[in-house]
Amino acid sequence: MTDITAAGAAVTSSPLIGDAHLYISGEWRHPSDGGTRALVNPATGHTLTVVDEASPDDARAAVGAARATFDAGEWSATPVSERAALLRRIADLLVRDKAELSRIETLDTGKTLVESEIDIDDVESVFRYYASLVEVDADRVVDVGNPAVISRVVHEPIGVCVLIAPWNYPLLQISWKIAPALAAGCTMVAKPSEVTPLSTIAFVRLCEEAGVPPGVLNLVQGSGARLSGALTDNPDVDFISFTGGLATGTTISETAAKHVTKVAVELGGKNPHIVFADADWESSVDQVLTGVFLHSGQVCSSGTRLIVEESIADSLVDELVRRANQIRMGDGLDPASTTGPLVSQAQLNKMADYVASGIAEGAVLRCGGGRPDRDDLHPGGYFFAPTIFDRCNSSMRIVAEETFGPILTVERFTTEAQALALGNDTTYGLAAGVRTSDAARGERMVRGLQHGTVWLNDFGYYTPAAEWGGYGKSGNGRELGPTGLAEYQETKHIWHNTAPSASRWFTETEDER
Repeated sequence: MTDITAAGAAVTSSPLIGDAHLYISGEWRHPSDGGTRALVNPATGHTLTVVDEASPDDARAAVGAARATFDAGEWSATPVSERAALLRRIADLLVRDKAELSRIETLDTGKTLVESEIDIDDVESVFRYYASLVEVDADRVVDVGNPAVISRVVHEPIGVCVLIAPWNYPLLQISWKIAPALAAGCTMVAKPSEVTPLSTIAFVRLCEEAGVPPGVLNLVQGSGARLSGALTDNPDVDFISFTGGLATGTTISETAAKHVTKVAVELGGKNPHIVFADADWESSVDQVLTGVFLHSGQVCSSGTRLIVEESIADSLVDELVRRANQIRMGDGLDPASTTGPLVSQAQLNKMADYVASGIAEGAVLRCGGGRPDRDDLHPGGYFFAPTIFDRCNSSMRIVAEETFGPILTVERFTTEAQALALGNDTTYGLAAGVRTSDAARGERMVRGLQHGTVWLNDFGYYTPAAEWGGYGKSGNGRELGPTGLAEYQETKHIWHNTAPSASRWFTETEDER
């Protein structure tokens, strides 16, 4: 087993973490009430390190700093070329410190080191993408049929943004928010999940080194329940971007509505992976497994619902079970591990509850369902074996609810119409996959599925240049792509009459002359 004690010490002493963990008005500080939180290494259940935890007063101070900085107007007036250059400097620092950031991410989340390394590469790509996009995000001139009038549509920063990220992809998800916010000229308060804040703390230190002006990027961490009032029920906030659970996202939207604050929320999904009998066999098996068991299923776009054509269902499920039993779980720092633990004891308890529910509702448990039977796993680690339930239907909790763990459910169909109906039989609509060698059928399916991202003969990939978000209860608004930048901008129409003259709408009367 990996020496986690030594690994934890490395995190505690890392210059990217430091000894103060709130960043407000360009200063690293401790909480006003001295609050702290112990972080747990998911691979062992042992304390990894202790970080500062903000009070509501600290959160209000962070919003106030962002408000004052935005209202001063210097950052929003910074030329686009300078903002783009700053984003590229941040990307360069991510390359420089990739190894340390990846190690911190793995220790905090439990994911494998290779996954963390991919995440850091993706964060770098996001910053480079928005640096390039903002440079070509030009004003638009509208022809109004009058040569004396110049009609322009321009984009301006929306203002003060509160950016709230989840625990499963801490640095990647916060980057999807910080990069376009900086590019647009906004100021912001970032709040990572209290469960996994370390990589965000480290990243903000890189942003400071890159030259982000004081007050533009502020950082607080702590539980959402404690800080939500100061961050989301606040008239000084112009925009809230939240990624997380449905219940919390709904509450934030309701609270922000009192101030008519713009909100974009990504609230997860229950994502179908539809396999027709004519699909390529080997890639189907491979990507169904990866789509649901990567990061132990703790991915908002996990393909947790396998919807498979009846004629191949038995053989496909048998092969998935065989290969799922070979997945090597372990400490994310161990190169032999292909997936890591769940993030917390609470998540482990949640999986056990879903397994019990599935069995009670009549689903057939084919593999997994509990802790792996392995002596080499740390007894305190939050490990849960890859689990497959066959003979499921959409009335079952394990099919209807977002389990957010390594649980695959199997439903069957006989016609294309049934497959499409099952794929849309969810209150969510984040992502879906279709596998077929029939190009016409594939196009019909991807057009008919009511999900924000649909993969055809692939699964799980994204690009910073394409929008990400969902239909239905998966949320509203979009991240990434040009729309991801537009979320942080206000659109203004400027009408400039270069040859003003009286319109004579109300003509003078004889008596008025």
